[in-house]
Amino acid sequence: MTSSGVAFSTDATDAIQRTVVTVNSEEKKDKDELLRIYEVQRCVDYINTNKYEKVALQFPDSMLVDSVAVENELSRQTSAKFVVLGDTSYGSCCVDEVAAQHVNADSIIHFGRTCLSPTRRLPVLFVFGQQDIDVEHCFSSFKELFPDSMSHVVVLYDVVYAHSITALSEKLCQMYPNVVISSLEYPNSVDMKTSKEYGASQSASLSNHTDLKTIIKFGRRFTLHSDKSMADFSMFYIGGESLTLTNLMMTFNRCQFCSYDPGARRGRQETVNINKSLMKRYYLIEKAKDAHVVGIVAGTLGVANYLDVISRLKEMIKLAGKKSYMFVMGKINVPKMANFMEVDVFVLVACPENSLLDSSEYYKPIVTPFEMELACNQAREWTGEYETDFRQILQGGSTYVDLPSSETSMGLKTDISLITGGVRRLGREEEEVNDAANSSAVVKRDDVLTVSTVHHSGAEYLASRSWSGLEQRLGETPVSDAVEGQRGIAAGYANEPKAETKQ
Repeated sequence: MTSSGVAFSTDATDAIQRTVVTVNSEEKKDKDELLRIYEVQRCVDYINTNKYEKVALQFPDSMLVDSVAVENELSRQTSAKFVVLGDTSYGSCCVDEVAAQHVNADSIIHFGRTCLSPTRRLPVLFVFGQQDIDVEHCFSSFKELFPDSMSHVVVLYDVVYAHSITALSEKLCQMYPNVVISSLEYPNSVDMKTSKEYGASQSASLSNHTDLKTIIKFGRRFTLHSDKSMADFSMFYIGGESLTLTNLMMTFNRCQFCSYDPGARRGRQETVNINKSLMKRYYLIEKAKDAHVVGIVAGTLGVANYLDVISRLKEMIKLAGKKSYMFVMGKINVPKMANFMEVDVFVLVACPENSLLDSSEYYKPIVTPFEMELACNQAREWTGEYETDFRQILQGGSTYVDLPSSETSMGLKTDISLITGGVRRLGREEEEVNDAANSSAVVKRDDVLTVSTVHHSGAEYLASRSWSGLEQRLGETPVSDAVEGQRGIAAGYANEPKAETKQ
C-alpha cells in the first residue's frame, strides 16, 4: 500500500508543495521470502533459547528497507525488545558493539555481509542473507576454468552464498579429487556452526589423511596436506568484486585466482596485477619510513584486540624515533584527515575489509598496521607475504615478530630513502633520548647545521597554526533572546515578499 501527503506547507495559498510517497516495507518481499532470507526462525530460536530481553538488530543500508518487517516478525514470536541499528559507527561489515551497548542490548543479530572479525563484548548471531545462486551454472563455470580434473583448487566464497556451498561441494568433490572446500570460522562468537552445514566437506584425498595443516584467513578455514604449499593451489572465489576478494588476492598473492559472479552469471580468471598492487603498497611503506610524525587512527571500536595493536604501534613508533598521536574520528574521509597537516603518515587500525584504502585522494598516505611494522620494526623483513588482519601481527599471530628492545634499538642506524634519495636515521641514540628528556630548548641544529623548529607536543603544533579551531569565548558572547526563524522551504519562505507575476 502506498500513501501520499504534503511534506511541506506554509500559510500562503500559493505555497510550494512536495509529495512524499512511502512504501510499506513489508511489501518489499513476500513473507515466505522474508522468512527465508533473514532466517527468522533461526533468530527466534536463538533469542528464546538464550532468553535475551533486549536484542540489537544491525542492518546494512541495502537491507534497512526490510528492518521493520523483520522486527515485527521477531516481536510477534518472542517477548524480547528490539532496537534497529542502521548507520553504523564504522564499516557495516563489522559488528557495532558500541552502538548496541549504548542501548543496553543483551545480544546482537548482524544481518548481511560481514568480515567475520571477532568481537569481545556481546554475543553475536550472524545472518548473512541468502543470495540466489545457480549451483549448476557455477559448477559448469568451474569446469571451464579448470578442465583438468586433477587440478589443486581451494574454493572460497562470499558469506552470502554459504547456504549453497554444500550442494556445490558434493558435485565438485565427485569430479575433482584434489579440490578443497573452505568453511566459515566464527571466532569468539556464539554462532558456531558445524562445518558440514557450511559446506566444509573435504576432498577424498584428505578424508583419511592425518598429516594435515589448517589455514585460517579472514574467517575462512581450509586444510591442506603438510607437503603442499599455497603456491601449489589455484583459488576459486564465488562472489562479485569486493574488498573480500581483494584481501584474499593480496594475501595469497602467489596463487592464480579465478572467480564466479552469481549475479552476473559469469566465471573468469582474475587478471589483476597483484605485483603492481604490492609495489604501490611498498611505496607507502617507504613513505612511512620517511615520516617523522605518525597519526594512529582508530577505524574500529568493536574488533577484538584493537587496543592491543594500538599499544604495540605506539611502542614501535617510539622505538623508531618517531612521534605518534592518536585519533578517533569515526568514518574517515578526505576533509577530516586534511585537518592534521602536521602528520606525515596515518596508520589505520580497522578490520581487514576496511584497511586497504586508496589514499591517492588524501593529502597524506594511509597505511595498515602491517605496513607500519615493515617501516618501523627493524626485526621484520619484507618477504613478499602480505597481511591485512592486524591481529596476526600480535603475539600468537601467524606473522608475529618481536620488537627490538630499547637497548638494541639505540645507536646510529642509517638508511637511504628510495623516495627522496637522502639519508635517514632509524631509531634513537641514547644521547638524543637523554637530551629530549632534559632539554627545554625550542630550536636545535640538525645534521646539516641548519636551525629547525622542534615541537614536543601536539599543543605546540596547534599554537603555530594561523587557525586553531572554534573558540568558545565563555562569558564574552552576549546572550540574546530566541527569535522566530524562517518558515516554509528555501524555494519560497512564508515571510518573503512574493514576486509580481507578469501578465
